[in-house]
Amino acid sequence: MVEPRDIVGSTDHQARLGDHDWKDLVEHHQALLREALGGWRDVENDTADGFYATFDGPARAIHCALEIRDRFHELGIEIRAGIHIGECELIDGKYAGIAVTTGARVSALAEPSQVLVSQTVKDLVAGSGFTFEPAGEHELKGVPTRWRLFSAQ
Repeated sequence: MVEPRDIVGSTDHQARLGDHDWKDLVEHHQALLREALGGWRDVENDTADGFYATFDGPARAIHCALEIRDRFHELGIEIRAGIHIGECELIDGKYAGIAVTTGARVSALAEPSQVLVSQTVKDLVAGSGFTFEPAGEHELKGVPTRWRLFSAQ
């Protein structure tokens, strides 16, 4: 799962741009996300609080998050992304469960333009050519135990 959580500084952007231009930016943001997501076998799940999608493999999720980060960086916009993998339940056509919540918590800890992954994801993509920088051990609000996180490069 990848969740480009939000546009960094979104409130500042909105205040600077005004409602009409902000709406245009958000629509452009979502169109670019959907374009990038389409190339990595995703399933768009929700855009209510950020933008999250599911993938059929963790490497595709990382590739997509890095591509999205780079596309938006070229536009002068920073996003945060978090990736976790686990079993999910389908509720009213949307994936849910502790794995989704964990991914959202990982995303919330990401710095601007950072793609954070859980230890689980890092272990599963070993040998795939990604590099990771340690990002510390964290408590994730409402999620049991402490989690080791890594910044994908």
